[in-house]
Amino acid sequence: MTTTATRDAAPAASATSRGRSGRGDLSFKQRLSRFDVKASPYFYVAPFFILFGLVGLFPLIYTFVVSLNNWNLLTGPGEWVGFKNYAAELSDPFFWNSLFNTISIFLLSAIPQLIAAVFIAAILDQNIRAKTFWRMSVLLPYVVTPVAVTLIFSSAFDEKYGLINNILQAIGLDPVMWKTQTFPSHVAIASMVNWRWTGYNALILLAAMQAVPRDIHESAALDGAGSFRRFFSITLPSIRPTMIFVIITATIGGLQIFTEPKLFNPSSAVPGGPQRQYQTTVLYLWDMAFNRQNFGKAAAIAWLLFLLIVVFGVLNFLISRRIASTETRLHRRRTAKRLQASRILAAASEEKNV
Repeated sequence: MTTTATRDAAPAASATSRGRSGRGDLSFKQRLSRFDVKASPYFYVAPFFILFGLVGLFPLIYTFVVSLNNWNLLTGPGEWVGFKNYAAELSDPFFWNSLFNTISIFLLSAIPQLIAAVFIAAILDQNIRAKTFWRMSVLLPYVVTPVAVTLIFSSAFDEKYGLINNILQAIGLDPVMWKTQTFPSHVAIASMVNWRWTGYNALILLAAMQAVPRDIHESAALDGAGSFRRFFSITLPSIRPTMIFVIITATIGGLQIFTEPKLFNPSSAVPGGPQRQYQTTVLYLWDMAFNRQNFGKAAAIAWLLFLLIVVFGVLNFLISRRIASTETRLHRRRTAKRLQASRILAAASEEKNV
């Protein structure tokens, strides 16, 4: 018994000693290679997290701290007020007015912009002449700086000498008060956003459309599906992830709009129009911080806007997932009906043969 136990323990001890000696006999180059395999992925992703912590996470936390204080631009931090800044802004009619203007301009710009982007991407996806020229042409408005775009559109939408009102008067229509009335000013600002971002989103959607396998389109065409049926049944469902990305980015950009309403009417003493008819939330934040010099309330507005963007992003995601699940269920039902119909035809043919 003792001899057998000793014989069994000897190989285990020798294997352990070989393993330890093997680890100890590794050269410096082999140890460096093993460390490189284990640590390299963390080093590769570390710059992103470091930059995100410096320019993203830290300002977010610091802004929240500022929002809990009575913070002045010149005198610096004052007394601790807690959530009084949030309560004051939620009861301020100017805040709700800016929120209404932001959502109104966002809807007037995002919905037509996405529809036009899908339409342009579908045209550019066809076999047309000078493809590269047209694809570069739709990107030109994005290259122009927002300040130049705003100044050009501000001149075109001028109420007295603007190009748009001159055209309306030439065809017998009354001039529109683009910078005085609420809805016309929203339409004018939304047109700037659409002109600048439609081509950019169209190229993103075009890249997604070109990734759809052509074999699927050819098979559908052989089955008798027309171009519209292929577009709505094959192309759009295939680019759904890209559509979700474009919708979310358009939502974030639309709710953070600042340059267009800021420079739309430079002669106005009040940012956002004489009656604040197109003052967006970010413009109201800027006015609170640098004109009224109340950094505490401005930080509270920033956090309220951040929460609003998160809510819109989550809603977009849930709606998109709901639509995707509904389409999946419909596809399964159609497939089941086709299988059932094929089985009935097969059974009928067998009965005829019998």
